[in-house]
Amino acid sequence: MKHLKMLGCLTLLLGSFLQAQNDALVQLEDIAIIDQKVMMPMRDGIRLATDIYRPKTDKPVPVIFSRTPYNFNSWGDGERRTRTAQRALAAVKRGYAYVVQNERGRYYSEGEWDILGVPLTDGYDAFSWMKEQDWCNGKIGTYGCSSTAEWQMAVAALDHPSHAAMVPQGYGAGVGRVGDINEQGNWYRGGAEQMLFFSWLYGVEHDKFKPRIPAGATQEDLIRISRFYDLAPENPRVDMSEALQHLPIQDILQNIGGKREIFDKMIIRKPEDPAWYKGGLYHDNMDFGVPSFWFASWYDVSITPNIALFNHVRANASDPEVRDNQYMVIAPTLHCRFTRATENTIVGERSVGDARLNYDEQIYAWFDMWLKGKENDFKENTARVQYYTMGSNRWQQAETWPPENTELVSYYLNSDGSANSLYGDGKLSTTMAEKDHPDSFTYDPMNPVPSYGGNVCCTGNAIKGGSFDQQHMETRNDILVYTTDVLEEGVEVSGFIESTLYVSSDAKDTDFTIKLIDVYPDGSAYNLDETIQRVRYREGYDKEVFMEDGKIYELNLTPMATSNYFKKGHRIRIEISSSNFPRFARNLNTGGNNYDESKSVIARNKVHHSSTYPSVIKLPIAK
Repeated sequence: MKHLKMLGCLTLLLGSFLQAQNDALVQLEDIAIIDQKVMMPMRDGIRLATDIYRPKTDKPVPVIFSRTPYNFNSWGDGERRTRTAQRALAAVKRGYAYVVQNERGRYYSEGEWDILGVPLTDGYDAFSWMKEQDWCNGKIGTYGCSSTAEWQMAVAALDHPSHAAMVPQGYGAGVGRVGDINEQGNWYRGGAEQMLFFSWLYGVEHDKFKPRIPAGATQEDLIRISRFYDLAPENPRVDMSEALQHLPIQDILQNIGGKREIFDKMIIRKPEDPAWYKGGLYHDNMDFGVPSFWFASWYDVSITPNIALFNHVRANASDPEVRDNQYMVIAPTLHCRFTRATENTIVGERSVGDARLNYDEQIYAWFDMWLKGKENDFKENTARVQYYTMGSNRWQQAETWPPENTELVSYYLNSDGSANSLYGDGKLSTTMAEKDHPDSFTYDPMNPVPSYGGNVCCTGNAIKGGSFDQQHMETRNDILVYTTDVLEEGVEVSGFIESTLYVSSDAKDTDFTIKLIDVYPDGSAYNLDETIQRVRYREGYDKEVFMEDGKIYELNLTPMATSNYFKKGHRIRIEISSSNFPRFARNLNTGGNNYDESKSVIARNKVHHSSTYPSVIKLPIAK
């Protein structure tokens, strides 16, 4: 009976889903001129498949433009079809044309696809084509999350005169290098591969095998064909928790029968390979020409580079109007889950309270201001940064990030040399130890610390994202645990968290990881953010400098970021280890390429802490 009730609930949910989908399409047919499979020409003759939904009016209207590698064919079933119809309906109701287009080489678009490698001119040419249509008023805003956002930043550097505003969400895969942060589109963190694209590419890269539409097919032909052929095959289901364990990592896709052309060329790229600078990534040596309303999430894969890019544009765009028109929202959610906040928002297994926000109202006020020229109250009512503080569970506002009322406070690592595990003697204190009692642990790449929660995306069943109680993880001896005393007063940490470790190893190369933890009175330990550093890149990503046995090195890790209120009675904790797998690829400790190796070396690693070696984590404390 229980299973029958569950089946009934699933049937009702599916029915509601399909009903919403059908309702949106029916409403669109009443109020919109729908022009599907328009083949928009690019400068090299390639045509990109485009669906256009515009109000039934003779007056020119502004455009909200979404370009994506994903399927939006309105004749099929699925969440993205529903999302497209609903976004189109919302835009048309407000007097906008909604234009959605596939990247070159995807589905009905011509040409060859390359993740973050399609020409930047495709975006520029699309703006120029739309601008010339008699139904367009010449103002275009771009909108989308994740892969539908990542292309927007580099195109903004081209400063097309019609590209009037942006709303990029969960956009880290489009960020290359910003200052000392070098992720190359989420491929790296601290020089270690983030394995999300290993899984993502398996799921989406199938274009080599798709049926090819005859050259010169008419719009009528394409519409008819699209009713019968969705061009959206699914690769066989794969247990990614097992697949990502395969060594060498360059053979992971081959091992599961995935398409490999793009993966094979990316897996061998080092962090400063020139190829990263020839595709669609935004780098800090590029200008930026578009007012932007950015959306990020505390449990997204790239929260720190996302905020760093916002700060970079505010400080460095050559146009003062662009510099002065950058706004940001930071929500306590997973990747692209902004609108899924509820009265009791649970991220992983931690409740962060009522995290709802009037997203649509703010987004359309932004577009109205820039695309319609409305003199509304967006700027008067919208803080430069809206951020959600977990723990106190409330939205806050600031004019900068970090907020103006924060001060970096140094918390030093202390122990008598036995900080291993939850049961060790590791302390986090504002007092620096005089003598060095280094903490040692053994890192075996064949028995890595498993990822449990965290700031993740797109890894299939390999990792559940969000905040989870880390206590059982902290029983491992290859995790060093440093914890403050019980807090006598509540402490808000809002900003970038900086970490400096002094480390040594008997291996030529290894990794060091950090997690920031909120420890509850009952011992529950909820993760907030995490980072990693491959030691060979400690002096920069343009060179590799290996370790000497026993020599001590200073290691500055990529900053973490959060806003969390540690309540009275709670404790602040950091975990240090050398693996967080499969969130990050394992360092095999050999000093070799790593990507083409299957044999590893066990590393005996140490973290030093004293007045000579002041290992420290700097927390932005709100006053």
